[in-house]
Parts: sequence; C-alpha cells; structure tokens
Amino acid sequence: MISWFFVGLVVTILLTPGPTNTLLASSGIQVGIRKSLGLIPAEALGYFISISLWGVIIGSVSKHFPSIPVILKLFSAGYILFLALKLWRTSDHVENFDQATIGIRELFIATLLNPKALLFASAIFPAFVWHNLSAYISHMLVFLMMIIPIAFFWTFIGSVLCSNKVTWLNQRNMQRTASLVLVSFTVPLSYSAILSL
Repeated sequence: MISWFFVGLVVTILLTPGPTNTLLASSGIQVGIRKSLGLIPAEALGYFISISLWGVIIGSVSKHFPSIPVILKLFSAGYILFLALKLWRTSDHVENFDQATIGIRELFIATLLNPKALLFASAIFPAFVWHNLSAYISHMLVFLMMIIPIAFFWTFIGSVLCSNKVTWLNQRNMQRTASLVLVSFTVPLSYSAILSL
C-alpha cells in the first residue's frame, strides 16, 4: 500500500527548484508549453534509471550493513533541511532561465545526474521496495505518474514568468513556500529514521 506521506514527499521534492525543473522552465520560456511536453518522457526515464540503480545498490548493501538505510535517511533529512535553507536564502536572487534551447538529451542527462534521485531511492521510497518487486512496481508507477503534472507545471511556470501577468506567481514566493514545506517534512523523516534504529 502506498502512503500519503510518500506521495506528499515525492510531490514536494519534485516541485522543488533544481537542475531538471530549471531546464523545464527554460524550455517553457523559449518554446512554450506544447513544444516542451516532449521533454517529460526524458525526465521520467532519467529518474526511473537513476532511482532504480541507487535502489539496487542500497538494497544489496543494506543486507550486509542494516544501518546504511537509517544513516542515508538521516543524511537525506539533513540534505532536505539544507535545501530548504538554501531556497529561502536565495529566494531574492534572480534565476537564470536564459539557456540554450533545451533538448531531450540535455534534460535526460540532467535528470539522470540529479542528486534528488539518491534522495528518492534512499529516503523517500520505503526500504521494503528494494526487496519486493510488486511494491517496487506500484511505487515507481505512482512516482512516474506524478512527474507528468509537475513537469507540466514547471513548463507552465516558465511561460508565466516570461509573460509577467501573474504578480504573486514569482520566484521569491515559490522558493519560500517550497522551503517551508520542505522543513515540515524533515521532522517526520528524521523521526522515522530514529525509530528504526
């Protein structure tokens, strides 16, 4: 069974500004929403490969070192907190969306190397997923389905930021909101890691 906690964490972290989302927003600015939709499968494939590889590594290592998943979960909680503070501090900095035209290959590589993939594999996907094929399939399918509206949202954000028609929908407000939501997830994540010690 897939928990709402899993869904909430996935949505929050996928929404957080990062290399993949910056490229999606840039594409939304440059070529518009419709032409950017072809980038979504590249993001999904990049995350699928990267998360699965990290998950296999974590799953095999944890058999010999059971404390590894707990350490990674605590490390991930610390990373989320660091990300939240960074988002808050840089919310007044102007993001550079003026990039070369974004292609499928560029987005795929950026997603494949995105540090969020390790975060998803080590702390967001439940540990049992890496030892249970049906659980892996169900969690991965839900994850991949959530990518679609969030990737669409980021290309939409790019087109809106370009037009400057919605004053409240700006980088500062988005980053500060994301920062607060991320902080709210570090507590239960840390707590669940400590409980499994």
